[in-house]
Amino acid sequence: MSDLLTKLEYVSIAKNIDPPRSPFIDGKFRRGHGPEMACLNPSNNTEITKISTANGQDVDLAVEKAREAFVDGRWAKKIPAERKEILIRLCKLITRHRRELAVMESIDSGKPVRDCELIDIPEMIDTIKWHAEAIDKIYDQAAPLEDNSLSIIVREPIGVVVAVLPWNFPLLMLAWKIGPALAAGCSIIVKPAEQTSLTALKVAELALESGLPRGILQILPGDGPSVGEPLGRHMHVDMVSFTGSTETGRLFLKYSAESNLKKVVLECGGKNPAIVLDDVENINSAANHIVTGAFWNMGENCSAISRLIVHRSVKKELLNQIKFKLRDWRTGDPLDPKTRLGALIDPHHCKKVSKYLTEGALVGGNIEGAFVSPTIYEVLHNDKKNQEEIFGPILSVIEVDSNDEAIQLANDTVYGLTASVFSGNIRKALRAAKEVRAGTVAINCYGEGSVSTPFGGYKQSGFGGRDKGIHAHDQYTELKTIWIDLNDPINAED
Repeated sequence: MSDLLTKLEYVSIAKNIDPPRSPFIDGKFRRGHGPEMACLNPSNNTEITKISTANGQDVDLAVEKAREAFVDGRWAKKIPAERKEILIRLCKLITRHRRELAVMESIDSGKPVRDCELIDIPEMIDTIKWHAEAIDKIYDQAAPLEDNSLSIIVREPIGVVVAVLPWNFPLLMLAWKIGPALAAGCSIIVKPAEQTSLTALKVAELALESGLPRGILQILPGDGPSVGEPLGRHMHVDMVSFTGSTETGRLFLKYSAESNLKKVVLECGGKNPAIVLDDVENINSAANHIVTGAFWNMGENCSAISRLIVHRSVKKELLNQIKFKLRDWRTGDPLDPKTRLGALIDPHHCKKVSKYLTEGALVGGNIEGAFVSPTIYEVLHNDKKNQEEIFGPILSVIEVDSNDEAIQLANDTVYGLTASVFSGNIRKALRAAKEVRAGTVAINCYGEGSVSTPFGGYKQSGFGGRDKGIHAHDQYTELKTIWIDLNDPINAED
């Protein structure tokens, strides 16, 4: 990725952005039958553009065309090498348009443009490319049987898939869904978050240019009642892959139960701990990782470190280091490449986060418009700041007297998405990693793994499958057993 531009250069790009403004159905941008929706810049609440939204009529058409495309095999029956070639071409087009996409993402979501440039876009490209390269490297299986039988276990694409995206990582979550779904041979209908629809529509334009057949990727902007629910209840949708709040995830389980029992995969909320044991080896390094984990992307991250569970003996030094490092975390204009924290997504979310900004903050505690400063509170375990998913730049600190107490408190939550453990003793660290009930546990760092590792949670953080890695392909395929009797029928007994 090339060097960052200046603020003025990013502002200039933003002024000249001309995104698609309507649903993408069957290879065309078509005016939707829903109302026009204003796309607002979260940092200043100004209108970027208006887009035409979809409704139930558009949902029916998109599903019909997705089903038609899947059944006739224009994508699913292409040889793996051909599907791979088209997805690699898409990656090249995204690379060519990376700056436009980064700026579009920044002004649509409030994310710092530096994160869009240096993290989101590169990881999006890597994700699609990784799944594209996996297409012709996933093999079927043969079960061990007696000599007179043969069983072949094959993967087949599940069919018509719906991907429901969150607003905090519009492009990256798009890649997490379409990469393995398209690699598997599915048709996929994407419902972007209503706050952040622009980049998904742009990627649809690039997908068409890459040679992806019509009907295979479709984008339906709109709200939950108008688009999300009709897709979730549709009798000809085979599965839903959802990333977002636990509350909304429950609705998709309900929609499935009340319609055709479509497969549902949920990646939901988190209340993720960083556990700092009494023998932490490098407090400076731990502080760096905790600051990044807590405040990157304004804390609008399901895997954000929102709880710091720290042993009494190292708490003071660790907090001093964290406070020192926060001086470099500048809050402000997302198009300024020096900005580390941009704007919260919308006024509704600002209001929700502000309810947690009480008196007594060790650091921060301020909100100005859509901008919340990095904030730290020392709390008791039962404090709502320590129990509820805030989805903002607020870190709760809980002091403990023993490592066993730290593990117990880490697990005392309805969530189980990610966790971090900091210790100078690898045996202690590994023991803690095994005992913490979470889908990803990082040791002496903050991290979600890589594109090659599965991502998802335990308990109310996840359901039905995993994103990323080869395990993501399991979501979008069905297993079929083909049983062959090798006995010669001529010699068979009557």
